[in-house]
Amino acid sequence: MLKVHYFAALRETLGSTGEELNLPRADMTVAQLIEHLLEGRAESWAILNDSSQVLVAVDQTIADRTTSLAGAAEVAFFPPMTGG
Repeated sequence: MLKVHYFAALRETLGSTGEELNLPRADMTVAQLIEHLLEGRAESWAILNDSSQVLVAVDQTIADRTTSLAGAAEVAFFPPMTGG
């Protein structure tokens, strides 16, 4: 089971704090997970495809869309952070 978390403004955009998923394949990448998450969902979910607006962490390590989810327990999606 993979835990998926949505943080900050992204949580409001998607209307969800997270979910638990059984992946259709154990060797999926982050990009394939995103495709899976978009299936049958509202257009607002397409924001997950935009790497300039959404960062990803796999097991609490920043990841890119090509990162494998094999053996992963958690994926988090969140907006870029800024300093100030």
